[in-house]
Amino acid sequence: MRWAAIPVALAFALTGAGAQGQAYPAKPVRIIVTVAPGGGNDFVARLAGQKLGERLGQQFIVDNRPGGAGTIGTAAAAKAAPDGYTLLLGFVGSLVMTPHVEKVGYDPLRDFAGVSLLASSYHLLAVHPSLPVRSVKELVAFAKRRPGELNYASASIWGPTHLVPELFKSVTGIDVVPIHYRGAAPAAVGVLSGEAQLIFASVTALVPHLRSKRLVALAVTSPRRSPIIPELPTFAELGYPRVEAPSWYSIVVPAATAHDVIGRLHEALARVAAAPDYREQLERQGMEPQSSTPREFAAFLQAEHDKWGRVIGALKSR
Repeated sequence: MRWAAIPVALAFALTGAGAQGQAYPAKPVRIIVTVAPGGGNDFVARLAGQKLGERLGQQFIVDNRPGGAGTIGTAAAAKAAPDGYTLLLGFVGSLVMTPHVEKVGYDPLRDFAGVSLLASSYHLLAVHPSLPVRSVKELVAFAKRRPGELNYASASIWGPTHLVPELFKSVTGIDVVPIHYRGAAPAAVGVLSGEAQLIFASVTALVPHLRSKRLVALAVTSPRRSPIIPELPTFAELGYPRVEAPSWYSIVVPAATAHDVIGRLHEALARVAAAPDYREQLERQGMEPQSSTPREFAAFLQAEHDKWGRVIGALKSR
């Protein structure tokens, strides 16, 4: 089943006409999270699970399955019974980045049915204060005068902190070399120490270093300015609309899950997404609340799959 085929019965499902959807959920539901407890993925899953439980009258239990850059938990979710009692906290890395890099135990476009987007967080471009640039335009000009001389800090190979800078490079035509670290904290230390000169990382991770003036922010990859640092322009405002790179979170289920169950989950998530307290909790973490129909998510997933496939394909062909 392709993603585009998922929502054919959505209108029927949202009326609550299916008997299975009416009975669902009759027991606790687990949400597989592909990282260890803590961090953005885990926070979103626990918040959404709590709110879903309040609306649907059952426990939604987070099941952390870390390892393999998210592929271990994602493969387990793909193979789970398609009965609505196993959900996956879908993430940009394991659903649209890693499958272009290595063989994984699932096909994200075939093995999952989307329920809804939940939230997006965005990356902020920051540079070490010693670098004589204070705008994206100045950075691009500086890098073009010194091809291959600047380094950016990456938290991992083939993850967002590696691929977002590569997207930026492909759009601007600059040559900046990655230094790969083992995690987000060492990557931040790398640029704070001056070993690397720039970094793309989450807004919340970098704001403390901006406030202490140990880093200088240039732009954010979101479609709108961040409420946490509203004075910072977006790349689109600066003339780089293609440098929009969300780290997004979603709920997906095994592809054969009944449409009425997907509809019941979607309806509950839509109501959760509209709740002010839910939105406020996400925004305090630097995340933008999101909601989508299964059809909208299918189109979004395909576009993300294609975009990062082009970036990764270009890297692998070098």
